[in-house]
Amino acid sequence: MSEGTWERLSQVAVKGAEHDSRERHPHPKCLEGTRVVLLNHIYESLDNKETNRLIWLHGTAGVGKSAFAFTVAERMRGLKVTEETHIETRLAGTFFFSRKHTKRRTAGYFFATLAYQLAINFPSVKTHVNKAILENPSLLDPDKSLRHQMEALFL
Repeated sequence: MSEGTWERLSQVAVKGAEHDSRERHPHPKCLEGTRVVLLNHIYESLDNKETNRLIWLHGTAGVGKSAFAFTVAERMRGLKVTEETHIETRLAGTFFFSRKHTKRRTAGYFFATLAYQLAINFPSVKTHVNKAILENPSLLDPDKSLRHQMEALFL
């Protein structure tokens, strides 16, 4: 990835949105023995290569979305893509929204942040992310169409 493109992406990516960010400390997580059925369902879905592995949690404030998502993210971070790899974990990226933080309040930085994390977690992706940004630098504009950002950076 060219340094200029990587530097721009690095500046736009919201570091505090990651599941284990210091901004989110202490990290909420599911207590041992709670939500076992739901966690097992999610883990089985993530282990099944035939299913969609994008999970979108939604619900009212205080129901435990962040604790649940952190618990799942930590497990995926601890698992490797294959036995042979020592670098690539099964966690592609995370974005925790927050009303308190300007860049985490809306989806404007969502796809750039995930593309940045994906390029860090999967070095083979860096070339593709770089090419998309070089072809259209406006992808890093938080006011750009979310659909356009997603299609250009991920499809």
